[in-house]
Amino acid sequence: MKTAAIIGGGVIGGGWAARFLLSGWDVRVFDPDPEAERKIGEVLANARHSAPSLRDGPMPAEGKLTFHEDLVEAVRDVDWVQESVPERLKLKLNVYTDIQAANDSVMIGSSTSGFKPSELAEGATSPDRIVVTHPFNPVYLLPLVELVPGPEVTGEGIAEAQAVIQEIGMYPLVVRKEIDAHIADRFLEAVWREALWLIKDGIATTEEIDNAIRYGFGIRWAQMGLFETYRVAGGEAGMKHFIGQFGPALKWPWTKLMDVPELTDDLVDAIASQSDEQSGMYSIRELERIRDENLVGMMRALKRNNFGAGALLNNADTPVAPRLDGSDWVVTADRTVPLDWVDYNGHMNDAAYLKAFSEASDVLLDLVGAGPDYVAGGHSFFTLESHLRYLDEVTGGTPFKIFAYVVQGAGKKFHIFQEMRIPDGTVVASNEQMILHVSLETRATCPMLPEVAARMAVLVEGHAKLPRPAALGAHIRQPS
Repeated sequence: MKTAAIIGGGVIGGGWAARFLLSGWDVRVFDPDPEAERKIGEVLANARHSAPSLRDGPMPAEGKLTFHEDLVEAVRDVDWVQESVPERLKLKLNVYTDIQAANDSVMIGSSTSGFKPSELAEGATSPDRIVVTHPFNPVYLLPLVELVPGPEVTGEGIAEAQAVIQEIGMYPLVVRKEIDAHIADRFLEAVWREALWLIKDGIATTEEIDNAIRYGFGIRWAQMGLFETYRVAGGEAGMKHFIGQFGPALKWPWTKLMDVPELTDDLVDAIASQSDEQSGMYSIRELERIRDENLVGMMRALKRNNFGAGALLNNADTPVAPRLDGSDWVVTADRTVPLDWVDYNGHMNDAAYLKAFSEASDVLLDLVGAGPDYVAGGHSFFTLESHLRYLDEVTGGTPFKIFAYVVQGAGKKFHIFQEMRIPDGTVVASNEQMILHVSLETRATCPMLPEVAARMAVLVEGHAKLPRPAALGAHIRQPS
């Protein structure tokens, strides 16, 4: 078990704490704020609610969270320090002095959005152990970390920081040269400046600007970024055509990016009142929960297409790996009920049960050698009958496993009975399926190939020695 020290437990520090904890790390928090434990507890509750839905496998065992009044105690013998104190350079430098006096070998990552690593390492006893690791809120969901090494950091130090970031399921974007505000915040600053002018000049309200982003290019950027989006916009001729067509517009006076309106009391009041009218009916925690559920839905959609952030999530998954062993029921799923499987009652919906059991059946077929390669060779299995029983309530975020009992697996027929069980062993649903082997060339049933039949026989013969499920055969007639 590795340990991370989180120095500063605000919004970003709390997000880092949740990210490390849910990735299986122990976490020590140092923050003099007497409300730090409550605030981090609330952030962690949101993370526990949403983060498991990004995985189709089991979550790592959660680490241990402790709070410390002494910084030295918090950082002693840890494997990583994440600093997220307020953006005041002198404060950060003092914190690094204290950290390195207690542990001069640990790598310190700073969440700073603006300071360069050379500024952070000024006067440090070990400047080669300080890097910028700038995340994006919510840290426990969004994968990007801008990793900015200073001039004293070695290649080994960069690799060490990359390994930690990847271990907790995030993407380290190594910035080639240090620059104020790194990469992403320079874009955000440009958009922010233009938005201020649009409000100042009475062109748009805060809500209208947000709608322009969230209903349009924001979703597009979420999966393709800037340049790939514009490459597609260029059509078959690609990026060169796009630049040729739209490049001249860069000379037009569309934006005011070289200037910024004065933040007068009137402008600040206008922005604040418009923002309150836009979303003041929600508490901050409610907005966070809405945001998290929306992000989960978007990223799960990206996951289905193995694109953008979804591809990173797929790489992080640890799917079940059942053994071809007939001594017990086969575990074909081990995961958590995602938020997008839940209906208006807060329950797992009917379609989600079928999806869960269907995907579990695919795991079983892959185990017996009838996976994608088998299908590519011209044979597959088609479901003839499927009978679901809903036995107990299942809500979003509930961990569950699916267990398969193989009744028949020979000739043209594959007959299975599956149970969905929650951690206390309660069977919350069951599914019985009759699946037929077919030729994809003729689209007609045919005997399964010998190697698949032989592997199925291991399960059929083994499971026949086990107690038969009481509900087996209640709907699908037993073979004579």
